[in-house]
Amino acid sequence: MINFIIKKFIKNYENVNEPKVRESYGVTASITGIIANTLLSAGKILTGIIFNSISVTADGVNNLSDAASSVITLIGFKISSKPADKDHPFGHARMEYLTGLILGIAVLLVGVELIKSSFNKIINPSKTIFSMEMIIVLSISVLTKLWLSLFYKKLGDKISSAPLKASSIDSRNDVISTIVVLLSLLISEFTGYEVDGYVGVLVALFILYSGFDILRDILNPLLGEMPNVEFIESIENKILSYNGIVNIHDLVVHNYGPNRHFASVHAEVDATEDILKSHDLIDNIERDFAKELNINLVIHLDPIITDDEEINELRNMTDKIVKSIDERFSMHDFRVVKGETHTNLIFDVVVPVDYDIKSSKLVDLIEKKVQNQNETYFAVVTVDKNYVSTYMNDLK
Repeated sequence: MINFIIKKFIKNYENVNEPKVRESYGVTASITGIIANTLLSAGKILTGIIFNSISVTADGVNNLSDAASSVITLIGFKISSKPADKDHPFGHARMEYLTGLILGIAVLLVGVELIKSSFNKIINPSKTIFSMEMIIVLSISVLTKLWLSLFYKKLGDKISSAPLKASSIDSRNDVISTIVVLLSLLISEFTGYEVDGYVGVLVALFILYSGFDILRDILNPLLGEMPNVEFIESIENKILSYNGIVNIHDLVVHNYGPNRHFASVHAEVDATEDILKSHDLIDNIERDFAKELNINLVIHLDPIITDDEEINELRNMTDKIVKSIDERFSMHDFRVVKGETHTNLIFDVVVPVDYDIKSSKLVDLIEKKVQNQNETYFAVVTVDKNYVSTYMNDLK
């Protein structure tokens, strides 16, 4: 059924990196959610009012909020697919994150209101009228919401959409909350205990939890989360696959929305190579990344000496010293400047962004270890932060 909908309503559905295809996925998911949740909401609210059940009504209001969230998601996908303009040179793709943020806040507001209504039912209890109609409506809701959760998840995974993944989690939570409501009706009918208001509180708390969960997942990319390790590794491996690239460092990746990445990196090349040839290589890599991976990559060229035996020995010695302090550290831009009385070893050390030792103390430690090797060696160290992953050094 899900595959049928994708193939029927999404043209070129396999080209998920195309903005128009991505928009079609979002529109299809949103319209499906609007229709399904509106029907479920109308059925539950009407049933809850007729049979005096606050928990069923609460569940229906929750579905109504889901329908409203689908409308917001639909608007978000329409805006996020707009091309870049003079005021937004990086495009509008981050609107998807803002859509998810609004969705999360809306879910929290619904949860708060339902807690108020449920407490009122606890303070002023009234008999819930049991009926098979309520059982049928809630059972249909469970099956529909379970399907919606799978539907949203599949589409969300295909296009890496935070709002759709949030909708999948919300629908899954709705399945659980509706089952709880269903059980409360059965308990009230067969035991005589009125638990409707208490179950309404549980449903509301579950809704609040869902809202916080959505906000947590949305705020991470908005604040600037660490890029996916596999994604970073694929970038590094691709750059290093080109003949002429000795090594890379200082990779930084910026996320301007799903599948919208801008990156910069320093690429080391042999200093004896023709500079025009090296520059041409860098241009080719940047074009390949834009064409094949849709990544706007800027590469800084770093010429290094590779054929000097003494410099290579000093580089290896220094690299071992750096690694002896912490295996996660890496070194780059190594240069040697000789004087009459001493030799300067100039280099940068990359440390994890959450490393808790002050840079000044780390530099002092490296300097002492270098001078332990030879008192005429002086280390001139610049400490860099690793902004892609604290584990990338372990992967190399």
